[in-house]
Amino acid sequence: MTKLNIKAYTPREIVEELDKHIIGQDAAKRAVAIALRNRWRRKQVSSDIKNEILPNNIIMIGSTGVGKTEIARRLASLAQAPFIKVEASKFTEVGYVGRDVESIIRDLVEVSFNIVKGEQQATVHTKAVDNANERIMDLLLPPVKRPLNSNQDDPDFERYQKTRSKLYEKLMAGDFEDRELELKVQQDATPMMQVFGPLGLDEMGINLQDILGNAMPKKNRIKKASVAEARKLLTEEEAAKLIDMDKVQAEAVRRAEEAGIVFIDEIDKIAGENSGSGPDVSREGVQRDILPIVEGSTVKTKYGTVQTDHILFIAAGAFHISKPSDLIPELQGRFPIRVELDNLTEDDFVKILTMPRAALIKQYQALVESDGATLSFNDDAIAEIARVAFKVNETTENIGARRLHTIMSRLLDEYMFDLPDIVKSKKIRITKKKVTETFKNYIEDQDLSRYIL
Repeated sequence: MTKLNIKAYTPREIVEELDKHIIGQDAAKRAVAIALRNRWRRKQVSSDIKNEILPNNIIMIGSTGVGKTEIARRLASLAQAPFIKVEASKFTEVGYVGRDVESIIRDLVEVSFNIVKGEQQATVHTKAVDNANERIMDLLLPPVKRPLNSNQDDPDFERYQKTRSKLYEKLMAGDFEDRELELKVQQDATPMMQVFGPLGLDEMGINLQDILGNAMPKKNRIKKASVAEARKLLTEEEAAKLIDMDKVQAEAVRRAEEAGIVFIDEIDKIAGENSGSGPDVSREGVQRDILPIVEGSTVKTKYGTVQTDHILFIAAGAFHISKPSDLIPELQGRFPIRVELDNLTEDDFVKILTMPRAALIKQYQALVESDGATLSFNDDAIAEIARVAFKVNETTENIGARRLHTIMSRLLDEYMFDLPDIVKSKKIRITKKKVTETFKNYIEDQDLSRYIL
């Protein structure tokens, strides 16, 4: 199996790519850019010291909505790396009995497996579609056996071949897309069951299908579907036949080990003094459970054992009440890089609304265009939206850039509901006056603002 060829971005190029989606937070971008580049640098090392070079894990400190999660997510997308986000606080909740911290790695490998499987399906897609079309042809015109003596011409068989050739041309032209077929599709015969106890099968690294696959083979069932739907189902079946799943699993494990990124959010919620009825649900207990995974250990998954030594961990938290030094010393030592993210200003809000590739204003403009209208904003209207968002964040709870979603939704509520029925003008322009009138009462009444915005 060929390994994915990832472009070797330099740290400056990584920051430039992140700038297309995230405003400000230069220190955090710089830290993750160096961490990603160091992965490439490590791969170039040929000596025995290669395995001794461990990633410098990062703690991001900043309020909600300032871009912590987005930086990690965009970094993983840029590196085409397996990425998973978990909340550290969920491992302290009573309802998560049996969901231990090793499930983080199992979920990461599952993501990696889906990525690799998708890539392999793409490589065999053309062949799979061709095979699926041949199976559809067999349903439209059942095959006939060739004559035993192939040296002699058989008029019936020649007529069949000509008919099949003409039908195939029509099939390729899309003439039969809506025709209904009856086809056999594979049905998983593995029984549905629930495992009671502190650990499920996934937690024990057991694949039930592998255990019962031979004893209970897959069955076929009759399904009615149009030719278009049948092509999708049959293409998936044919692609699965063309892919070596053992190699996919091995590559998924390798990629999770070498390129995986784990984002642990709300790590500040498990910092500080113990608060729980026992060590398993205490804050310090969760930290000690996370520690072996971060410092390097072996985790058993249904795709194979995974070494966590070279997985990059990025932790994040607001740390309003606690501080990073409240984490246990061993865990602190495994996150040597600490960066503080700045709170967003009015100017930042203006940039967030207009500059990113998928800026919020651009998103709403695309939605409005779907109804045949156009949406535009005056510059002073954008500045007023930013001012309102900043003021509401200051007077109520500071939720960062997420406040802009609330403000924009409230501002455009009337238009989004009335389009395309009532709005007469197909050109909608938002002015500063419109923004001011919409939010005048909310700004003056803090109690109203707290519950509405």
